Amino acid sequence: MSTTPVMSQTPAAPEESPRTGFGEIVSDYLARLRGGDVGSLPAILGLILLVIVFSALRPSTFTNSFNFANLIGQSAGVTVLAMGLVFVLLLGEIDLGAGFTGGTAAAVLAVVMTNHGWPLIPGLLAALVVGAVIGWFIGTLVARLGIPSFVVTLATYLGLQGVLLKIIGEGGTIALNNSFVIKLNNGNLPVWLGWVLAIALIAVYGGVSFMTNMRRRGRGLTTEPMLLWAIKTGALAVITIAVVWYLSTERSKHPTVVSLKGVPVSLLVLIGLLIVLSFSLSRTSWGRHVYAVGGNAEAARRAGINVARIRLSCFILSSTIAAIAGIMIASRTNSVNPQTGGSTTLLYAVGAAVIGGTSLFGGKGRIIDALIGGTVVAIIDNGMGLLNESQGTVWIVTGIVLLVAASVDAISRRRAAKAGA
Repeated sequence: MSTTPVMSQTPAAPEESPRTGFGEIVSDYLARLRGGDVGSLPAILGLILLVIVFSALRPSTFTNSFNFANLIGQSAGVTVLAMGLVFVLLLGEIDLGAGFTGGTAAAVLAVVMTNHGWPLIPGLLAALVVGAVIGWFIGTLVARLGIPSFVVTLATYLGLQGVLLKIIGEGGTIALNNSFVIKLNNGNLPVWLGWVLAIALIAVYGGVSFMTNMRRRGRGLTTEPMLLWAIKTGALAVITIAVVWYLSTERSKHPTVVSLKGVPVSLLVLIGLLIVLSFSLSRTSWGRHVYAVGGNAEAARRAGINVARIRLSCFILSSTIAAIAGIMIASRTNSVNPQTGGSTTLLYAVGAAVIGGTSLFGGKGRIIDALIGGTVVAIIDNGMGLLNESQGTVWIVTGIVLLVAASVDAISRRRAAKAGA
């Protein structure tokens, strides 16, 4: 009599419960920190510490809305320049000529609009084209000929200084008389428009991130817990509402003569660039290729990525954004001179990107790093000025902060490598 063997069935492994609780989210984040993924946390902690220190030392001047709005305008040009440099730093490269790229583009804008009467749009396009052409020139020498970016951009740093002098003339200044350009870094939005844009920003961020999570969940992909989504959206809402409310208060000493209230236009420019550039890095295949090339160029090449094209595109984009930074700097001073984009502009921009969390070794960084780091640099400069400290002291403190940020980057990379091993 034959017996049919009974097939033993291995019980299915129970599904792992998603880590959605607050404690689990915190423990996961702490695990990433221990693994070397610190991101912008050191810069954020430093930013909070600086605000507390300067608020305690100068409570009547540092924390008022006038100084807050003024700080945004002071830092806008450097922060925009740092946003462009993020793309180059992600490749492990450098652009020493970015500051004078912005200055040259601003000089072209001033010449064609002030001296030749060009309309606004053609003038702005001419400045952006100048930035793009300079980026193409640098990128071609670096990506196609293999010349180190340090050498190429040092040459452009020197050469563009000469070009700027030729355009403007030694000791010369070209005034900007277009109201739109001047308001880019000096004007304010109507109060009602600031609130409309704030609500739109919160709604769009919350809606887009929620729908992205739902699509990924529907495809069986990993998603962030809904509690984490709620925390991020809530934090954005609180910060946005607080900033808009503070900037909507009257900050003029003589409101009956001139009223100063509303969100600065420069902040709108910064947020707009942050959204567009962050999308290009995090939501496109091109952005993923940038990270791949910065992480390991040879592995990216073997994966079929056109490494030279990625490098060229990053230098073009960086220099085009530098042109926007040059326009913002010129708008702040209502003019262009031989030092526009020079002096410490580039050093502060590189420092802003690195302090914010962008790695000098390539492959790690976000556009928001430039915004956070730019705010840190601006607060140091602004707060030390309110304390009547000398410029030498400001540079010393900024240098120490930059050195600490670079050290944190090196340590976190070492810990990440050990964790990966």
